[in-house]
Amino acid sequence: MLARVKETRVNNAYEKLKTDILSGELAPGFQAPEPEIAARLEMSRTPVREALIRLEAEGLVSLIPRRGAKVLSIQLQDLTEVMEILAALEGLAASILARLENKTDALAELECASTAALLAREQNDLNGWIDQDDRFHRIIAKYSNARLEREIGLNLDQIHRAVRVLTRMNGAPVEADADHRSLIEAFSVGNENAASEIAQAHRLNALQALRSVFERSGVSQL
Repeated sequence: MLARVKETRVNNAYEKLKTDILSGELAPGFQAPEPEIAARLEMSRTPVREALIRLEAEGLVSLIPRRGAKVLSIQLQDLTEVMEILAALEGLAASILARLENKTDALAELECASTAALLAREQNDLNGWIDQDDRFHRIIAKYSNARLEREIGLNLDQIHRAVRVLTRMNGAPVEADADHRSLIEAFSVGNENAASEIAQAHRLNALQALRSVFERSGVSQL
């Protein structure tokens, strides 16, 4: 019983901190000692410490001896490396999904995310579009395999803030929605090669667009 209570507290601290980091409430460069972070969450230090260890392993914070934790920023090289990794991983995930015998649930979820993204675009809801685009990619990962889903999720988390900021600066790319439709069509007919190629090209094209915005912004990190 005590072990389950402890695990729940750690998970609660982890989820709260991760949400605040990805949303930007805890901005890149934010640094505070563990007692201050625990007080902010109104929790004891032990679950907060374990949550921070998990977040460090995921590349979201850095633990500094006697100085607490620091929220990591994203530099252009980080963004490039992660997006290139995602291109390979998502290409594999798309191929796996395409060859599934029963894709009914996956296709329904992808259709829902794609439709919601288009609606957000029509309503000029950029944050909504960003959320649905992220959702679309995580659905593909979910229907691959557990290990691949975890790796894709970790990489998406690492660049989440930077992608959100850069997309706000540049607007949602129209071609992204077209790529999503092409992916759904490839999944529907079970075309593994097409699905993989579209997924990889989609991610690499997004990288080029985001790199351009990053370089024009004049900032060194996000």
